[in-house]
Amino acid sequence: MSNIEAIIKEEINIEELKLKIINGYNITKEEALKLVDSPLEDLCKAADNIRKHFCSNVFDMCSIINAKSGKCSENCKFCAQSAHYDTKCEEYNILDKDKILEQGKNDFDKGVLRYSIVTSGRALYGKEIDEVYNAIETLNKETDGYVCASLGLLDEEGFKKMKEAGLRRVHNNLEASRNFFANVCTTHSYDDKINAIKAAQKAGMVVCSGGIMGMGETWEDRIDMALELRELGIMSIPVNMLNPIASTPFENITPLTLDDMRRIVAIYRFINPKAFIRLAGGRGLLEDKGRSCFISGANAAITGDMLTTAGISIETDKKMAEELGYKIELTED
Repeated sequence: MSNIEAIIKEEINIEELKLKIINGYNITKEEALKLVDSPLEDLCKAADNIRKHFCSNVFDMCSIINAKSGKCSENCKFCAQSAHYDTKCEEYNILDKDKILEQGKNDFDKGVLRYSIVTSGRALYGKEIDEVYNAIETLNKETDGYVCASLGLLDEEGFKKMKEAGLRRVHNNLEASRNFFANVCTTHSYDDKINAIKAAQKAGMVVCSGGIMGMGETWEDRIDMALELRELGIMSIPVNMLNPIASTPFENITPLTLDDMRRIVAIYRFINPKAFIRLAGGRGLLEDKGRSCFISGANAAITGDMLTTAGISIETDKKMAEELGYKIELTED
């Protein structure tokens, strides 16, 4: 038995740890590992208590638009949009700003709080920067919604330009732990991700960052990523579940179970007690569409369609959140 396995098998007092967190304590990696083998129902109930204490019953809901699709130079093994794999993904350049605006208005009208422009590729280059700048500027002028974007590995200058257009929040997933990252992607590094996040923060942006669960990583990897997010000061953490895409290297991986996801979001809540833990891609594979995760520590969602896969309708998610006693409400950052 390895040292990590031995730690996981050690018992921990969940209630005592919960109360320490509520009183301002940051749990250690060793304590987080002990939660991996703890009683699931007790863990999820405690995580929900932590969520209520720090976040009340506020529920954050965002949607995305695939504003540039496919032809990506990067070889992320989970992704349908990588040019390295023959996935038959739809390919197009930056959408016209009017089309981006149309979907944004529609989503805001349906009750979405945040709307994110997502572009494929390592980063934006040349005229793409101006096109996205114009789309962001138009959205800010013609809607009252909160505009976000996921634009790859921009530098500080690029993020500053987007901030001038009115962009306030940037999404950039770590995807995995430092230890596991090379198993997911080799065309850019974990440090490239970290540097882009820090560049966005230096430019005055709020950053949303999380990862994908179920790619073959260990529990230690999942916990390491949660701790890294805490260190970076990330307050919006998307938790994706791998949706295996045909013709990608991860196509034959068996998806995680609902109980796996409940435990993941619960442990993430213990590590990041004040953050919005956001269920994202892959949620549609769960038999309850994530409902039980929203009483296990998660309190936010990406709603509507994902980038290349179907999601859950805004109307369905609104109804579910309200049935669970949540109030869909925007907190600025």
